[in-house]
Amino acid sequence: MSAAAGKVADRLARQRPAAADRDALTRAPVAVIDIGSNSVRLVIYDDLSRAPFPRFNEKSLCGLGRDLDTSDRLPEAAIAATVNAVHRYCAIAQAMQAHRIDILATEAVRRAVNGDDLVAAIESRTGHAVRILSGAEEAHYAAQGVVAGFWRPVGIVGDLGGGSLELTGLAMGGAGKPEPSEDFASLPLGALRLQGLMDRDPKALRERIDGVLGPRPWGGGGERPERLYVVGGGWRALARVHLVASAAPLKVVHGLELDLATARGLAKSILKADPKSIRSLPGLPSGRAATIQTAALVFDRLLKAMGPERVVFSALGLREGWLYACLPAEEQVQDPLLVGAAAFGRPRARVPHIGAAMQAWTAPLFAGETEAEARLRLAACELSDFGWRDHAELRALQSFYRLTQFPLVGLDHAERVFLAVAIFSRYGGSESEPEIQPFLQLLAPAARRRALVLGRALQLGYRFSGSVPELLAQARLALAGDTLRLLVSTTEDVPDTEPVRTRLKNVAKALGVRRTEIVKP
Repeated sequence: MSAAAGKVADRLARQRPAAADRDALTRAPVAVIDIGSNSVRLVIYDDLSRAPFPRFNEKSLCGLGRDLDTSDRLPEAAIAATVNAVHRYCAIAQAMQAHRIDILATEAVRRAVNGDDLVAAIESRTGHAVRILSGAEEAHYAAQGVVAGFWRPVGIVGDLGGGSLELTGLAMGGAGKPEPSEDFASLPLGALRLQGLMDRDPKALRERIDGVLGPRPWGGGGERPERLYVVGGGWRALARVHLVASAAPLKVVHGLELDLATARGLAKSILKADPKSIRSLPGLPSGRAATIQTAALVFDRLLKAMGPERVVFSALGLREGWLYACLPAEEQVQDPLLVGAAAFGRPRARVPHIGAAMQAWTAPLFAGETEAEARLRLAACELSDFGWRDHAELRALQSFYRLTQFPLVGLDHAERVFLAVAIFSRYGGSESEPEIQPFLQLLAPAARRRALVLGRALQLGYRFSGSVPELLAQARLALAGDTLRLLVSTTEDVPDTEPVRTRLKNVAKALGVRRTEIVKP
């Protein structure tokens, strides 16, 4: 095993056990209710872990902050709607046996003079406490959400809500994980808050935004960041419009990365659209139509002021950052991709620990791999048996499509496609399959070849061992010159069958070598 793979394998061995290995209490769901200026949202996650999977997600557009630009009070109708929504969400979370229900309130509630009235009404109705976050806390947890959703992200985090825009720096800390900077900004540039001026005078709003942002909107030293990670429903809506308009094969917001010119072009295209036809814009969620142009204007002016090289969209934000901060330090430094792959793959495999055996089995074919390559290979091994119950003729494509959409985190779009192609190949899918061709364009040729080799090696390993780790340990692969050898360590005649020989040749073909041998004692 390469040094890079060894490092990643050691990390994986230290991961918190997968969901199937934990007791019922630690696997209990957790619920977060986020009371924002525009919407109130409930997300219930499988458990509190480094890679929690959402099992329920609902949003109510209550509009708490719609009058705060002209008034300092929350509308009574919005208060009533919010109390009802939170009551419903608490009932759902309790019915799902969530072992904790955290209710967080942000800009609108902390700013309004009657925000305490809303909090008192919620606590009286539900029996659950409400935590009002300060601007600093809101920025901090949004940045922690990006840390939760990516592998070692460094740059600036921008979180656009209905009432405010939070900007926070992320830099690598001494513990080996990114930490939010003490330099942050909580700016009065929320999309709902600005909507009235947008309707009346877009030019005046543009000048107002530029004045608030200033020359150093993120509060740092003013250097151009390499990456801006963007969070918030308004900006995610921009990403969805882009995915449709660009005919992107992968319709996943999380991990979508755009260069500066493309990102600003997206914003300008939204701003040029006829406001009367904006609701019919392909890909735009209907609930975002009223504020999408305001969100686009803030986006464009921030990009102009900041000038990042790349813009990365994050589906994880304040709620996930709040849960991430609740984890012990030893779990915070875990790799979310490896934890998520193990949590999903092990309970669905025929033998829960076959993934670890496949990691050792495939390692000889990838000498010299980088750490980034190694973590993808190990994740693919953990996922390599989740589709075994599907019909044989459907496994390859069904597994491919499922992995392109599954809520794994800690990876970008190209890495997501790599995993999907590797498992597609593991189930016998052909690289020439028409359905996957658009996705393959996201992979460099070397990554495509690597995914194919990995998939074929996994296919051989499962055929040889019948998914039994003890049988797999009786043989290993060795690549020498133009020959791929299957070295068998026992005298039993397990591997020498036509299906095994065929799959060994398939691995060799993917590697580009001509000869294969099965070597026995």
